[in-house]
Amino acid sequence: MMVAMAFLVMSISMQGLAYGTKSNSCHVYRIPNVVGISLRNELRGSRENVDNWFRYMQHGAETVHSANPNILVVFSGLNFDLDLSFLGNKSVNLSFTKKLVFEAHRYGFTDLAIWEGNDVNKACGIVRDDMTSKTGFLLDKGFPLFVSEFGMDERETNTNDNKFMNFFLSYAAELDFDWAIWALTGSYHIREGTTDMEEFDGLLNFDWSGVRNPGFLQRISTIQSPSKPP
Repeated sequence: MMVAMAFLVMSISMQGLAYGTKSNSCHVYRIPNVVGISLRNELRGSRENVDNWFRYMQHGAETVHSANPNILVVFSGLNFDLDLSFLGNKSVNLSFTKKLVFEAHRYGFTDLAIWEGNDVNKACGIVRDDMTSKTGFLLDKGFPLFVSEFGMDERETNTNDNKFMNFFLSYAAELDFDWAIWALTGSYHIREGTTDMEEFDGLLNFDWSGVRNPGFLQRISTIQSPSKPP
């Protein structure tokens, strides 16, 4: 129900959103690393459509801005945060400027059939075109793009994950967007009913005592520094 009601939850939670940003504003101002609020994670469900996206995202953004004008507002895309292509034909209409960020997610399993059904070069081309048409084009329009989730099985035993990561690191270096990796956690106390579940996509090992895959950490370090001027 929560999944299908994503936009409705946002529409009836504006007072709570405003209260949260106001009540925490002094605390947030004291922490320079807290720079923005993402309005909704991985939109999906029966109420997911472009009209609802514009209606509730813009409403939510104005609510956050009026409560705390010093933080960035982050907009996620449709279809599990994969698709912002509709912004090619219509722009967001807000009362403020220079603090809007768009975010996207991408994984190897997102395009599983493509990685499995094509040679690597063809698969890379297909996924590249899809990412560019749905999210990457925003950079050419002058908007900040934040790929706020990507990752892989760091045991490096998943062939499709390995193909995806080779592609993604090259694509990220070319477009020079900001990013955050899923995940830091090495394990969970309990998840999906399982105690001590290991997170094989996690940067840390099972007991959080060290890095799971130092080689992978070295690989992602290649896209940590900006490759283009602001």
